[in-house]
Amino acid sequence: MIETLALALALVMVIEGVLPFAMPALWKRNMLRIAGLSDRHIRAFGLVSLLGGTLLALAAR
Repeated sequence: MIETLALALALVMVIEGVLPFAMPALWKRNMLRIAGLSDRHIRAFGLVSLLGGTLLALAAR
């Protein structure tokens, strides 16, 4: 179980690192846009992301 969680975390880190490595200017611009959003919008995006990831994980099983 712990190996699977470590692999999942490693894959998230790889995926999250692609955009800043490949296109740092675009990544910075997007981070500034996100920083300007309200907490409510950021929470809503987080919830959608959590639910989508959970559904994807369940579908993959």
